[in-house]
Amino acid sequence: MRILAFDTSTRATTAALLDTENGLELELRDDPAPGDRPRHTGVLLAMVTELLERSGAGWEAVDRLAVGRGPGTFTGLRIGIATARALAQARGIRLVGVSSLRSLAMNAVAKPQTGTVLAVLDARRGEAFAAAWARDQIEGGAPALAPAALAPAALAEKAAGLAPRVLAVGDGAIEFREVLERSGAKVPPSDARIHAVTALNHCRLARAARTLDPDDVLPEYVRAPDAENSRRQPRT
Repeated sequence: MRILAFDTSTRATTAALLDTENGLELELRDDPAPGDRPRHTGVLLAMVTELLERSGAGWEAVDRLAVGRGPGTFTGLRIGIATARALAQARGIRLVGVSSLRSLAMNAVAKPQTGTVLAVLDARRGEAFAAAWARDQIEGGAPALAPAALAPAALAEKAAGLAPRVLAVGDGAIEFREVLERSGAKVPPSDARIHAVTALNHCRLARAARTLDPDDVLPEYVRAPDAENSRRQPRT
């Protein structure tokens, strides 16, 4: 099976191709420098094209597409999912929507001394998107903590209530390291690759996932977009 996947739920853009029959794994990513704006629109399709060229086969060899459905930034999710829908419809390829938090948690599958993996993405506005799984349940099990947008105090409370040997990963784990470590969670060094959302994990999760019609793949926002929150605030 040949799977093409990408994710635009964070500031980074990541795309990957997995060929399970030939053992081929390719990934490209774009990580903007601190303070720079995400470049999803400018780099995503170029990455997809380069992956296909490097694989030595075209679209006819792609069996399914996978896209990160969040949670994440509203604009990023809209770009990624709209692109995935358009490609799936144009090429007649079935599509899989992948939880970006579950995919992030997959980074810790090879950590045998971990009991629970807490995936945490920086949601801005002083909050984090977080979800947790027992390490042996990440690929298909129910979450120990369902995806939610949490303030630091609530994040610490949820982390403290999880099973022992909690490993927190993601840029949100770095951002809220102090409160997570006070709650008993372990947070790897900030420069560790385990904190990055990777489209290769999207490919791995998509192997056994149920494919959908493109219009049925929906973003997982978890909270309302900034513009909607602004409209809800009372005028003075």
